[in-house]
Amino acid sequence: MGVIFVQWVLFGFSFAFGDPVSVGFGSFSDAALRFNGDRHDPIYCPTFPLLTYAAYQGTFAIVTAAIISGSIVGRVRLIPYMIFIFVWTTVCYDPMAHWVWGSNGWLKNLGTLDFAGGTVVHILSGVSGIVAAAIIGRRHNYHEQKSTAHNLPLTVLGTGLLWVGWLGFNAGSAIAANGLAALALVNTNAAAASGLVTWVILDLIRGRVSISGACCGPLIGLVAVTPASGFVQPGWALLIGIIATVIIYIALIYKHHIGIDDTLDVGVMHGGGGIIGAFLTGLFSERAMNTINGADGAFYGNPIQMWYQLAGILTAIGFSSACTIGILLPLHWTIGIRIPIQDEIAGLDWAVHGERWEIMPTEKKTTTTTTTEINYPNYRIPRRYDRNSVSSQFRSRAVRLRRQPDISNATLAGLSNAAYTIPV
Repeated sequence: MGVIFVQWVLFGFSFAFGDPVSVGFGSFSDAALRFNGDRHDPIYCPTFPLLTYAAYQGTFAIVTAAIISGSIVGRVRLIPYMIFIFVWTTVCYDPMAHWVWGSNGWLKNLGTLDFAGGTVVHILSGVSGIVAAAIIGRRHNYHEQKSTAHNLPLTVLGTGLLWVGWLGFNAGSAIAANGLAALALVNTNAAAASGLVTWVILDLIRGRVSISGACCGPLIGLVAVTPASGFVQPGWALLIGIIATVIIYIALIYKHHIGIDDTLDVGVMHGGGGIIGAFLTGLFSERAMNTINGADGAFYGNPIQMWYQLAGILTAIGFSSACTIGILLPLHWTIGIRIPIQDEIAGLDWAVHGERWEIMPTEKKTTTTTTTEINYPNYRIPRRYDRNSVSSQFRSRAVRLRRQPDISNATLAGLSNAAYTIPV
């Protein structure tokens, strides 16, 4: 949020939405947002200030860079990552935003439809994430078959926050409180809901419903419907969520065959979901749903719309791959981008930031007047400890746990084991 919004204010917004110098690029006419809050733009925001529109579009740029981090989390140095997202947003996101959403962008003029960022946000970030993961390499403890949630309550909470926040992205892309915004809002909810139900059914077919897995269903539906949310009927939005979830579900089962350690499956879920959604937009879009910027799709007598969508998809894949390679490889050859294996084992929270969390057992604190027993729950609470004695801390924690008469051996074993293995 810090790096990208600084870039956005300095020249990012102007480069994406400033007075265009060509069909491919904006300009620096609005660098540093040199205009007051009363300025309106007849194309982008005729009913509210341009500064509001700039702030709104800045959130898209922030989210796009944040999604990339999900592919490479836990194994990248901080400064190279900050350099990467700053340069990547400048040379990749800003031009693509202009091509698709700019007043004279060449993909927009061609006919490519992207209502709220399926191509600009999700395909760009998903492809860049998986390319970055391939360049940086696998985690030290990467296992092709094992993929479990780190913190299930936070996963569920995050899914809920995403679902609600996504309504603002998609419905807000109507740039007005009107029927088009209502359509986008209903379509967004419909695709998320059908994605959730589809994932649960697929899990039931395979034998067990996973809560962490069920959190993936709404996300897939949200990603897939994003480019179509302002162009299709709600019934088609339900189908988009179903189709995308089935395809991504199967892809996640066999993802290990590609041999790339995409930590949070950004490439499959965001990249793949964005590609599916952008293509299905070419099938189901209907001009009657959006008479200003919409177009009929193949199901409404305009099959060429599929080719316009395919042009946007291939452009996003090729352009984001080239930009990511062109930025990361020089960083890799010069200052380096991968953290040392020792820091990766210890964890970046401690190795880089000097902070860590651990489980604390029941303790007694005595004062001169009374004794207070503090019962800490069995989840992580903050406590800083010596970074040079990681293994001894786990041994001492096990000793403290054994002093509790009401704790079972199974619980003791689960709480005492380290979350990672330190090689001898």
